[in-house]
Amino acid sequence: MGFTFAYRLILVVATASLLGVSLANKDWGSPNSNYTGWGWGWGSSKSNHTGQGFNNHPLNETQGSKKIIVGGSENWHFGFNYSNWAFNNAPFYFNDTLVFKYDPPSNTTFPHSVYLFPDRWSYLNCDLKRAKMVANTTEGGGDGFEFVLKRWTPYYFACGERNGFHCKVGSMRFMVMPLFRWHY
Repeated sequence: MGFTFAYRLILVVATASLLGVSLANKDWGSPNSNYTGWGWGWGSSKSNHTGQGFNNHPLNETQGSKKIIVGGSENWHFGFNYSNWAFNNAPFYFNDTLVFKYDPPSNTTFPHSVYLFPDRWSYLNCDLKRAKMVANTTEGGGDGFEFVLKRWTPYYFACGERNGFHCKVGSMRFMVMPLFRWHY
C-alpha cells in the first residue's frame, strides 16, 4: 500500500514538473510589454528587426517538429552517457523524431540496436524479455533509424546487444517524455 502511494506521488510530481518545464518559456507578457517581443517597446523583435528580444536572447517562437540525432555528434555508441545527453537536450516534443545513428557490425565495431521498454521497471532492470526491438544492428547505418515520439508517455530506450550488457552498465540507455508544443 505504501509503495503504491509513493509511486503515484512520484508520478504526479514528475508529471507536474514536466508540465512546468513545458510552460516555462511561454511568453506570458502583455501585448504592450517592452521585453517579450509582442509589443513595440525597446528590445522587442518589432523594434529592432532582429527577431531577438530583451538582452538579445532569441524569442521562444513556435516551431515545428524536429529531427534530433541521439547523442548529437557522438551518435549511438558504447561509452557515452545518453541519460545525461537526454537531460541536457530536453525538452522533447510530440512528433519530434529521434534519429539513432550507429555503424553496422564489422570487425572493428561492436554491434548496436535500439530497444523500447514498456515501463520504468523493465528499463531500470534492462529486462530485454519485456522490451521490443525497434531497430536491429544494421538499421542505424546511413541516415540512421528514425523513431517518432507520437504519444504522451515516457519512452525508455536502450541498446540490447551483448545480452543487455550495453544497457546494464548504464551508458546506452535513456528516457524521454514528450511534451505538448504550445502555440500562441
